[in-house]
Amino acid sequence: MLKVGVIGATGYTGEQLIEILLKHPEVKINYLAAKVEKAQGIAKIFPRFKNRIDLVCDNPDYKLAADRCELVFLALPHTVSVQAVSKLAGHALRIIDLSADYRLKDIKVYEKFYQTKHKDRPGLKSAIYGLPELYRERIRSARLVANPGCYPTAAILGIIPSIVSQSIDPDCIFIDAKSGSTGAGRRVLRGGSYDEPDDNFKAYKVNMHQHMPEIEQELSKLSDKKLKINFVPHLLPIKRGILETIYLKKAPVAKIKIESLINLYKRFYRLEPFVRILEQARFPEIKDVVNTNFCDIGISFDETRQTIIIICAIDNLMKGAAGQAVENMNIMYGFKEETALL
Repeated sequence: MLKVGVIGATGYTGEQLIEILLKHPEVKINYLAAKVEKAQGIAKIFPRFKNRIDLVCDNPDYKLAADRCELVFLALPHTVSVQAVSKLAGHALRIIDLSADYRLKDIKVYEKFYQTKHKDRPGLKSAIYGLPELYRERIRSARLVANPGCYPTAAILGIIPSIVSQSIDPDCIFIDAKSGSTGAGRRVLRGGSYDEPDDNFKAYKVNMHQHMPEIEQELSKLSDKKLKINFVPHLLPIKRGILETIYLKKAPVAKIKIESLINLYKRFYRLEPFVRILEQARFPEIKDVVNTNFCDIGISFDETRQTIIIICAIDNLMKGAAGQAVENMNIMYGFKEETALL
């Protein structure tokens, strides 16, 4: 049995990780930690785990985590994970980090969007971006995996085939993204402006969200130029789920029909267990992906306007966070990729 730990166990993502890992036949949760006022059983914090796991959750002890675990999930806030990785350095264990601390390869960009100095250049250089559909082979041998953000996961999966096939104008990418309130994290929900998302709907961080450079970084790797996107996130009056509507302009030289475009996406993702391409004139809904690790993609093409519209739906706590982290763990240890996720 693979011995794993979760640091940041009391957040939405940490709670979801525990739920998935308890169902995994090849895994034993050996360590739980979070920033807490006092140590207490995880089942006391989350009654859903009563009679399922009897571990105590205390403030992080990184030496103890390293002694008890072969793999540690870091479900910590941005700028905090880098400190945890540094404290775990030198121990014989692997790490999956669910924060943004190791996703952006350009340190200056990271420091601009996260307003802090990055203190682990070697780790940043060696970390593998954990999007299985792009980097599965590199993930297999990774010591440190940077789990992708929720908005970027949906956006990148929705755009990749169009970029690779040179079907679109790379200078004309618009992403209209909408997320449930859990995407902000439990810490913010307790004391911030996300306390009562019901009966409201709003845009925020318009074209300045910290996930923008992550999307641009990964799409640029697949293009022949450095791409810039337009990205507007919105907060939905629901708890979980992401729906993104992506507007792309057809490349002048590309010859496109809706049937061929859908077939392109189906071929591109034919071996991917968690990407589902919908049939013509069908589009994903959040309710179809909540509590799953699937990314559903629907495609439209307007010949008159020469516009491709891609609609993607994921669960921000599953394919957008904990589910994808477990998917990465499965790849790293040679388990069947769908284990505990179907």
